[in-house]
Amino acid sequence: MHFQAVIFDLDGTLLDTLEDIANSANSALVRHGLPTNEVDAYRYFIGDGVTMLISRALPAEKRDGDIIADCAKAFRENYSRNWNVNTRPYEGVPELLDALAAKHVKMAVLSNKPDDFTKRCVHELLPNHSFEMILGQRGGVPMKPDPAGALQIAEKLGITPSRFLYLGDSGIDMKTALRADMFPVGAIWGFRPLEELQKHGAQAVIKRPMDLLELLDSPL
Repeated sequence: MHFQAVIFDLDGTLLDTLEDIANSANSALVRHGLPTNEVDAYRYFIGDGVTMLISRALPAEKRDGDIIADCAKAFRENYSRNWNVNTRPYEGVPELLDALAAKHVKMAVLSNKPDDFTKRCVHELLPNHSFEMILGQRGGVPMKPDPAGALQIAEKLGITPSRFLYLGDSGIDMKTALRADMFPVGAIWGFRPLEELQKHGAQAVIKRPMDLLELLDSPL
């Protein structure tokens, strides 16, 4: 087997979190008397952490530091209570994780979602699956597409980065994989379009989670 480990993005890759994130963000905006956004718009707001999520959700003329901070705080409060109302694993994800475990492939999660939320989502919605590491946004560690988190995982697992498949649904994930010398795989069931994945370096794209298994023995 050429690849020995897989790093997964979380939002838009393992879990469909879009509606709960959108609803929590919109509730924060309403609390501050600001206009809301369509749920689908949040596909393009997600991916760079909470502060950027809120900045993108705000009207351009309201992107003031204090407003962003207040709305981000409200979002965190809302999301901590309502993160799992509609969030579910994508169809085929549990089966993929089972198949990888049966093949003794090491697995990890790397997200720009705050670390506490990342761990909570994985532990509660994917409780029967073993990940070697689950890392979200943490102080002192740069967010994706900086490769620091991915390289930390590789070092901890003792596996050369080139032996990792990296599965994500955004250009951020593809750039992270390339910068870490990992094999970038685009998940086209997620939040971002195929064109974005290809533009930012996806070396393979898959339509269903189980399709990842076909790449395990690829020498590329």
